[in-house]
Amino acid sequence: MSRSTYRVLSSLALLALAAGGVTACSDNAPSPTASSSATSSATPGSAKAAEAKLHMVDNGGHRLAFYVTQGNGSTIVLDSGGGEDSSQWKDIVPRVHAATGATVITYDRAGLGKSDVVPGAWKVESAVSDLKAGLKRVGVTKDVTLVSHSQAGEIANYLAQDNPEMLSGAVLVDANLPQFFTDEEIPRLVAGTQPEVDAAKEDPEKPENRQLISTAEGFAAAHQAFHKVVWPASVPVTVMVSERTPFARSPEDAQRWRDAAAAFAQEAPNRTLVTAKGTSHEVPTDRPDLVIKEIEAAFAAQQ
Repeated sequence: MSRSTYRVLSSLALLALAAGGVTACSDNAPSPTASSSATSSATPGSAKAAEAKLHMVDNGGHRLAFYVTQGNGSTIVLDSGGGEDSSQWKDIVPRVHAATGATVITYDRAGLGKSDVVPGAWKVESAVSDLKAGLKRVGVTKDVTLVSHSQAGEIANYLAQDNPEMLSGAVLVDANLPQFFTDEEIPRLVAGTQPEVDAAKEDPEKPENRQLISTAEGFAAAHQAFHKVVWPASVPVTVMVSERTPFARSPEDAQRWRDAAAAFAQEAPNRTLVTAKGTSHEVPTDRPDLVIKEIEAAFAAQQ
C-alpha cells in the first residue's frame, strides 16, 4: 500500500483502490504537562524561531501531545494527515513561525506520536473534540488559521461547520472534502482497500495498521454523513489539490478528487483553488515552499 493511499484511507479510508495509489497522514501535538524547552518568540522575518513546548492534554481519559511554538497574536494550527504525527510539519513550523511571528501549534492525534491509543473505530467527532480540548488547554479559542492535510480535512470541515467562530481562515492541503464521498465513490473505496485492511489485521498492534483498521471500521456510514457537512460561508479557505492526487494510477478517481476540490472552492467567493504542480498527495513534503506561501497568505489576509 502506498503512503498516499494509507493517508487518505486512514483519514477517510481512501486506502488503496484496486488501481492503487492513495495515501494517508497523521498529526502530532503537545500538551500542558511536560516538556521541551521554549525560547523567546520570533518576530516576522527573524532567522531563528522559538522552540516548541510540549503540553500533554487530557481529554476524556486519554492524553494528547500538543506542541506550541509561542508567538504573538493569532494562531496557526497544522493538522497532519492519516497515519502521520506532528513530525510531518517539523521543517515547516520554524519557517512559518519566523515569517509570521504567530503562535504555531502541531499535535499528535490519538494513537500517534506521544498521544495515547484510544481503542475502537476512528471517529471524526472524537478527533474534533481532541483538537478543541487541546487548543482550549493551551489558551486558544479563536483567531485560528487551520492548515489540514489529507484525513485532517474531515476534522477541519466538522470543526468549521460547528465552531466557525474559532477560525479566521483555513488552508486545506489535498484534504478529504465532503464533495468527494458520494454514494458512487464510497463503495469503490471500501472494496478497493479491503485487501490492505485484511493485511493490517495480521499485525494489528503496529501503529499504522491500528490506524488503518480503526478508520476502516464503519467507514461507509461515517463518510455518508461527512458528505453532508457544509463549510460555513463566513470562513475563507484556500483549497490546495495535488497534481497527481492520491489516485495516481486511477484516472477516474483522480478526476473525481480534482472535481471535488473544484466544487468545494466554487461554493463561495472567499475560497481559492490552488493546484500544486509536480506533487503527489504528499504536498507538504513535495512542495513545502508552496504550502508555506499559502499559509502566509491566508494568515496575512486575516490580520
